[in-house]
Amino acid sequence: MFKVSSMTSNDLNSIKNILISDFDDFWDYNILNSELNCNSSKYIVIKTENNEIVGFSGLKIIVDEADIMNIVVKKSYRNLGLGSILLQNLINISKLQNLKSITLEVAENNLPAIHLYKKFMFKIVGIRPNYYNNETNAILMTKKL
Repeated sequence: MFKVSSMTSNDLNSIKNILISDFDDFWDYNILNSELNCNSSKYIVIKTENNEIVGFSGLKIIVDEADIMNIVVKKSYRNLGLGSILLQNLINISKLQNLKSITLEVAENNLPAIHLYKKFMFKIVGIRPNYYNNETNAILMTKKL
């Protein structure tokens, strides 16, 4: 059983030393800390019954739409549906904020994430060439709310 809640500074500090090794290497502590302290950002965590943080995600609200900043699941907990839970919660937050759409970008070779977004009815609306590390294209996707 997993529970979702708003991310706190304590949550972030508890995963500070394992962010790169256990999650992904492109969301470091300083970036997440500044996002967490930004009024237009909303971040959530997903925890086990033992309060272990096994995933987090966030979005940034820009006028009447949301940009998903990340959905990250701990490597040892992937393929359990936690990304779907996090994404559904971001959609719910966006609806509660009366936003009109949600947009995201995803690496073209991140097939599990693309499949997840398509499952939630996100549509491909464009491509950013060589966006990641100046070599991998980003696929732009959006969902109307």
